[in-house]
Amino acid sequence: MKINSIGKKIAFYVGIVAVWQILSSANIWPNSVFPSPYDVGQDLWFGAIDGTLWIGIGTSLWRLAAGFTIAAIGGIALGILMARVKTVNETIGSIVLGLQSIPSVAWAPLAIVWFGLTDAGIIFVTVAGALFAVTINTYTGVKSINPDFIAAAQNMGAKGEQLVTKVLIPAAFPYLITGFKQGWAFGWRGVIGAELLFSFLGLGFLLNVGRQLSDVSQVISMMLVIMIIGIVIDGLIFKRLEDKVMARWGLR
Repeated sequence: MKINSIGKKIAFYVGIVAVWQILSSANIWPNSVFPSPYDVGQDLWFGAIDGTLWIGIGTSLWRLAAGFTIAAIGGIALGILMARVKTVNETIGSIVLGLQSIPSVAWAPLAIVWFGLTDAGIIFVTVAGALFAVTINTYTGVKSINPDFIAAAQNMGAKGEQLVTKVLIPAAFPYLITGFKQGWAFGWRGVIGAELLFSFLGLGFLLNVGRQLSDVSQVISMMLVIMIIGIVIDGLIFKRLEDKVMARWGLR
């Protein structure tokens, strides 16, 4: 079954490339506007050979990892506080949903003013993009826990840090996984969006360079790299983690 699924995906992507090549060969649009798969592949090859592609990937992933780690820790802490402390939920909780609706790239001007054109500014945008998704899902997960289970744990002596790490987080973990998946996706968009505006290394920077040079091949190649990284991270990390958690909880 799994092999059949992989075969379908390969056939699908090969079909996309074939259609792309046919349209490019038809010369409906000039090559400078609609490059062929070969041109895009050549651009990726040159980027890999001179090292700019690997530097861009490494820089963007480092920023994503730093920003997402901060957002995950902060989001879990804030979500638990909102779920357990009524005053926090009535104050901070009242604006969290509104803050989540702000696109991550909208935080970039503020980041530039506060941090300048630095890694810290890009990481700030990443945190702002991911934090609230993790917070809301953590809050939902903790609130969904049967109060009798929490009371039973407290009667057995669980309190403070032990209650959080041994009861609340494990019980809310399926929701946390959803929050992590949403958070990293928003954070990844934030990284690329900030790099486009900051013009400070990374894949977003390379994407912007292609735009400035009117090099459509580079623009498309960077978009493909960004998309592939997104698919790989989701498939290798979050999808597997989600499957394990759901299987353990008997949800699959």
